[in-house]
Amino acid sequence: MAKTDLIVGLDIGTTKICAVVGEATADGVDIVGIGTSPSTGLRKGVVVNIEQTVQSIKKALEEAELMAGCEIRSVYAGIAGSHIKGFNSHGVIAVKGGEVGPKDIERALDAAKAVAIPLDREVIHILPQEYVVDDQRGIADPLGMAGVRLEVKVHIVTGAVTSAQNIVRSCHRSGLDVSDIVLEALASSKAVLTEEEREIGVALVDLGGGTTDIAVFANDSIKHTGVLALGGQNLTNDIAFGLRTPMISAEKIKVKYGCAMAEMVRNDELIEVPSVGGREPRRLSRQVLAEICEPRMEEILSLVDQELVRSGFKNQIGSGVVLTGGTALIEGCQELGEQIFNMPTRIGYPRNVGGLKDVVNSPKFATAVGLLRYGAEKEGLELKFRIRDGNVFNRVLSRMRKWFSDIS
Repeated sequence: MAKTDLIVGLDIGTTKICAVVGEATADGVDIVGIGTSPSTGLRKGVVVNIEQTVQSIKKALEEAELMAGCEIRSVYAGIAGSHIKGFNSHGVIAVKGGEVGPKDIERALDAAKAVAIPLDREVIHILPQEYVVDDQRGIADPLGMAGVRLEVKVHIVTGAVTSAQNIVRSCHRSGLDVSDIVLEALASSKAVLTEEEREIGVALVDLGGGTTDIAVFANDSIKHTGVLALGGQNLTNDIAFGLRTPMISAEKIKVKYGCAMAEMVRNDELIEVPSVGGREPRRLSRQVLAEICEPRMEEILSLVDQELVRSGFKNQIGSGVVLTGGTALIEGCQELGEQIFNMPTRIGYPRNVGGLKDVVNSPKFATAVGLLRYGAEKEGLELKFRIRDGNVFNRVLSRMRKWFSDIS
């Protein structure tokens, strides 16, 4: 990269590919460039056509490079899809020397991830929830504490090896290195959630084009993750079928006139609907459109609610639900969410963003901005580790080598 302190988040989504370039600041990130491109090579968050994905990535990158005035060489890429599975685990070790050091923490995390994982799956994240030193619970960072027994509770996120490799392969073919692959729900949470929400308990629901990503936080740690293979594209398909209009027109109608609650639409509102096969466009009541949108949005949010109940953490969500992602922009989404979840619901916009913040001030850029935040945090941590222990930096980098060795 021309400027060494620039970080790039690449959101490889089902409907759009978005590259955001930024610089880490004390308050968050400053956006210096953004590029978007329609995505045609993915289905339900998974790459199904590498060539088309590569073309879309290159187009988004060119736009971002032009705006930022730099050359992009490495990115933090997002991963989603119904193949993503998360579960909780824990590890226990004996502390050497009576004081918890960096190697003890690493050994505890290794013990926690020593669980049987099928060969076709790869660990994407090991996210510490809390540490227990002897019988002292709720410790966020045990480094330097006195004790003889260290226990760690973690949330492990796994994904299909091939899906992760296809994302890396698409980036490599676009001339990029992948600094890390990040779960999209985790990235979005870094962009839109407040510290108070993460502490009290919150469910983040990222309503994307092909998937709906769920992440539950409580006591400032991640408790549950899940992915539903339903999203805004299902809504577009319903509109195209119900109004007998081309897919491109259905997408535009959804964005401009879509409403998740039919009762919010006035009876006298009319919209123009293009027809298929060169027929004359028609004028229809917007009420008809809302009656198509409402059942699908209700289905998606009800499935999210069922997932929250099944996770066992719904009673820990004290501050409510945050909806983000492009589909959350549909009118009435927040109100419908409050009805279904029976708890406070808000639409999540990227926070603590400087620079070109008006360009990314939309829920549809939450994942890309979150990837940027994740990258800024990770690079800050690596800097801290390098000062403390030169070998740790190499160990941090080695996590991705298994994916890359197969591709290079």
